[in-house]
Amino acid sequence: MKLSFCTDSLGHLPFEQMLDKLLELGVYGVEMTTGGWSPAPHLRTEALLASATQRQQLLQALESRGMSIAALNVSGNPLDPGELGNKHKRDTENALALAGELGVKKIVMMSGLPPASSHDTTPNWITYTVSWPATLKNCLDYQWNEVAIPYWQGLVQRAKEGGVEKFALENFSSMLVWNPETLFRLRDAVGDMVGLNLDPSHLLWMGADPIAAARALGPAIHHCHGKDVRLERGLVDINGLLETKPVEDVANRAWNYVAVGCGQDLQWWKEFFSVVRMMGYNDWVSLEMEDLTMSVEAGVTSSIAALKQTISQ
Repeated sequence: MKLSFCTDSLGHLPFEQMLDKLLELGVYGVEMTTGGWSPAPHLRTEALLASATQRQQLLQALESRGMSIAALNVSGNPLDPGELGNKHKRDTENALALAGELGVKKIVMMSGLPPASSHDTTPNWITYTVSWPATLKNCLDYQWNEVAIPYWQGLVQRAKEGGVEKFALENFSSMLVWNPETLFRLRDAVGDMVGLNLDPSHLLWMGADPIAAARALGPAIHHCHGKDVRLERGLVDINGLLETKPVEDVANRAWNYVAVGCGQDLQWWKEFFSVVRMMGYNDWVSLEMEDLTMSVEAGVTSSIAALKQTISQ
């Protein structure tokens, strides 16, 4: 495995300064954000698509430092029924086109989340049993069969035509694909180009075991994020795992995203990566640092140190 970095976590630095900072820390891969919910601070997709010179300058900046692009990231909700969804669809199409121009074979994104019916205007994450009320089953069937599967069938075909080989869908909340079971539902319908971006942090706060999930996924692991979460003692025991407070309200939340090693200890991370590797994944692990309990620099530095000790190289 090789260590890479989700570039938004150093979005305050100009592109080449960001690369130099990662080089100092011994990181040689970048997961470049291209749009979706990200402002894409280091990469202007449309400008790069329009200019072969700019694309060459981008690649030269990486190659001169011995670095490479691990994946392009376009995480958003292309299944939103409004203008947001239209924007994220365009961002996704542009990311596919740019990947073709740059020779990048992997796209990291999210499955998207549709509304519950054709008359609805708001995406609806249905996480409760559909046996009662019975209308929820109809809503889920609509989301999957009428919206998500047709969209992904078309996207997979366009990706094949453009030279992209893998989609890695993050198991994120408020998405139709949020765990291995939902990943396999989509994968079975559209083909094995679609796999999971295995992010252990989300599975942990949902109450799952990422190590067991890795075993279940096997070759469906297409990418891996190094991201930790801490279930906050006392608070999670009282209020449970569901949390609606803003991520900035770290002192009062039942769980928080934290630097790697501040949630699960390093022995846990060693076992996690060992099992991921045992299941056949031997590619990039991208640090996604979203710890708001410390400075960005402290979180990045400590997380990279922890990942270097634990990934199966």
